[in-house]
Amino acid sequence: MRDGAINFEAKLVRFSEHWSPRVIAEMNDYQFKLAKFQGEFVWHSHAETDEVFIVLSGAMALEFRDGTVPLAAGEMYVVPKGVEHRPVAPQECCVLLVEPRGVVNTGDAGGAYTARNDVWV
Repeated sequence: MRDGAINFEAKLVRFSEHWSPRVIAEMNDYQFKLAKFQGEFVWHSHAETDEVFIVLSGAMALEFRDGTVPLAAGEMYVVPKGVEHRPVAPQECCVLLVEPRGVVNTGDAGGAYTARNDVWV
């Protein structure tokens, strides 16, 4: 064994920016990213991939054009590829994202919330 266990809390205290995912591990071509959400993100979609949201602490909602899925700590949701969505978190929420390497956080929308890719913590 080359490395020890990855501790989410130890990684989360190392950054404070919202909407800026940080890579903590890779498996095949997938990345596991920690992110802190607060406020409303941009409407976007990912044409080529599904996106997994796992809430570690706090609460958030995934808004869709035809409804909303609330998520609390310990819950997850898979957004199917091509489905327009917008994460919203009234208070700070910590999330684990699982998606292929190279996926841009703002998908097809771009803009000011677009984070640098492959930033490790």
